Amino acid sequence: MSTAAVGGPGIRYQPDETPAPALSFGLGLQIAVLTIAGIILVPTIVMRAGGAGENYLSWAVFATVAVCGATTMLQAFRIGRIGSGYVVIMGATGSFIAVCIAAVQEGGPELLATLVVVSSFVPIVLAARLSLFQRLLTPTVSGTVLMLIPVTVMPAVFDLLAAVPPGTPAVAPPLCALSTVLVIAGIALKATGALRLWASIVGVVVGSVVAAAFGLYDVNRVLDAPWIGFPAGEWAGFDLEFGPAFWTLLPAFLLVGAIASIRTISGAVAIQHVSWRRKQAVDFRAVQGAVTVDGLGNLLSGLAGTVPNAATTVGASVADLTGVAARSVGIAAGMIFIAMAFFPKVLGVVLAIPGPVVAGYLGVLLAMLFTVGMRVAIQDGVSYRKSVIVGLSFWVGVGFQNNMVFPEQVTGFAGGLLQNGVTSGGIVAILMTLFVEMTRSRRSHYKAAFDFSILAEIREFLAAFSTRSGWGVEMSERLNAACEETLLSLFEDGEDAGAGRKRRQLRISAHREGDTAVLEFTVAAGDDNIQDRLMAIGDDPGDSPVESEISLRLLRWLAASVRHQRYHESDIVTVRVAAPVAKS
Repeated sequence: MSTAAVGGPGIRYQPDETPAPALSFGLGLQIAVLTIAGIILVPTIVMRAGGAGENYLSWAVFATVAVCGATTMLQAFRIGRIGSGYVVIMGATGSFIAVCIAAVQEGGPELLATLVVVSSFVPIVLAARLSLFQRLLTPTVSGTVLMLIPVTVMPAVFDLLAAVPPGTPAVAPPLCALSTVLVIAGIALKATGALRLWASIVGVVVGSVVAAAFGLYDVNRVLDAPWIGFPAGEWAGFDLEFGPAFWTLLPAFLLVGAIASIRTISGAVAIQHVSWRRKQAVDFRAVQGAVTVDGLGNLLSGLAGTVPNAATTVGASVADLTGVAARSVGIAAGMIFIAMAFFPKVLGVVLAIPGPVVAGYLGVLLAMLFTVGMRVAIQDGVSYRKSVIVGLSFWVGVGFQNNMVFPEQVTGFAGGLLQNGVTSGGIVAILMTLFVEMTRSRRSHYKAAFDFSILAEIREFLAAFSTRSGWGVEMSERLNAACEETLLSLFEDGEDAGAGRKRRQLRISAHREGDTAVLEFTVAAGDDNIQDRLMAIGDDPGDSPVESEISLRLLRWLAASVRHQRYHESDIVTVRVAAPVAKS
């Protein structure tokens, strides 16, 4: 039976635990140092390719780094419905590069700012009603997107291997990258205790020392940068004419905003999978909070006149590598980002790290992220349909990313939007999942006030569903039992809430998948997760008081799998019940 998410082995500090301040600061510094170059690169590409001046470029870089710092801290804090409560690092996203360049070319930074502000409401609206999309944004889709992120980023990583001045000895770049990779991998594989936490930074330092021996570390860049500085440029304002350029580019911005939100969802799911010692179900309220910050970050970016940002998966990779998933690491990283925005010399130290060293570091993190994506995709087992969706979507993404699928036509479509492997592969995964949902057997629905007085009506509903599906009395009784135990667990959750809260409405849908019945229960949000409670109880009834667990034990025996998705607005529990095997 599959009820669990894949947990992170070797976790030293969970999100709700507080390591020593020096450790939090050190890991936050690692993250900031090794991601700042990518954050700076996106606005630099956009403004230069779009024709903006150098003064405005300095403003855009400053605003991007500051917004990424503020939103990274907001992700860690989790204030109400805002933030994930995990180490979710925000950064400028390459998904928007093509459409942002077009916006700057067509109407300057003013048009860019207007489009970014308008498109920021896509993730905000999506986060508010995420439960409506739960059948499309499945672990299969999220896992596929996570696996495709390394595919889309690795070409840029490989380009960094050759990012050295002319005349550099041919042996220098591979030695720099190899020394970085070997040190990080060696420490991660063999070290224990505190040394493991510093694997990344030690690897980068060793790589930089090797690079310095070949004269590749740009010391002058550090010496020439001022200690404290403010950008020479200034905010450009908004384009409120809403002319043809705005309406032409708006659909592309909205589409990319949706794709970026899916990436944020995937990142928020990934960090939960590696942040806890004990396996836990994904908390989709945290996912909603992460997507909300995604939208607020884009709103801030638009108001500041710079490129949008989105959640990255660096936090998940670092937590998996170091075993530290404490929120304080995200807070420290965000503070360091903001400080870097005002201290050009600090930025200079980071940006002076040679490309081959950065490539070695990113190569290790991306390799680990790929395996996280695999674990997310197969968390509920591997079925034939899931294999087709993951396999085909992944290879479509690889093909488009590498310009191997009708490159002439793809390049000209929507500004080359589909050339991004995450976008094309993610769209294919969503469309295939939508096709599966639309072609399922007809769903039966039941709706009533959530009260045990309706059990007789539910029995009649399930009996009729069982008959229509071609099952007999034995399956009908099994469905009734699974339904009653699920409702009892949900009812106890509501009673335990302590505020006398009554669940106003219950919706049950039922459909057949092969020899399995799938029951989906939707009720108002509760305070506990059945899936987590199932994972917490022992297999031996003598392990703990049976009275408090009898419903859970019966449900575990009756159901092939139980999945409980908790959103701010509702709880959705999906129970799969296998039909009894016919006796020969």
